[in-house]
Amino acid sequence: MREPAIRVILLPRDTNAQGSIFGGVLLSHIDLAGVTEARKHAAKRFVTVAMKEVVFKKPVFVGDTVSFYTTTKKVGTTSVTIHVEVEAQRWQDPSERVIVTEAEITFVCIDDKGQPIPIKG
Repeated sequence: MREPAIRVILLPRDTNAQGSIFGGVLLSHIDLAGVTEARKHAAKRFVTVAMKEVVFKKPVFVGDTVSFYTTTKKVGTTSVTIHVEVEAQRWQDPSERVIVTEAEITFVCIDDKGQPIPIKG
């Protein structure tokens, strides 16, 4: 069984006028999940340089338990690309689990001055 990088329950403060969760709230959690995976490669500082192919497939609702699963797609000299799959467990029917969002994020490893440094070494 795969383990999520992070898991959250989303609250009323996270909703838009239509009653579903703001996309920006999900993006923030996707970013956190991605950097959690990136840090498995080095206990160093990483910054987000790109988010591409963010696909919002289904809405997320207040009370849903949302799990963020990560997979490393590529490790370069100074960067790492992470795929994040977001699954919602519906609060009204805990047996219902749906993939709601997917994204690909690239992080760069940096030093204290914000300059790229090798991930390894």
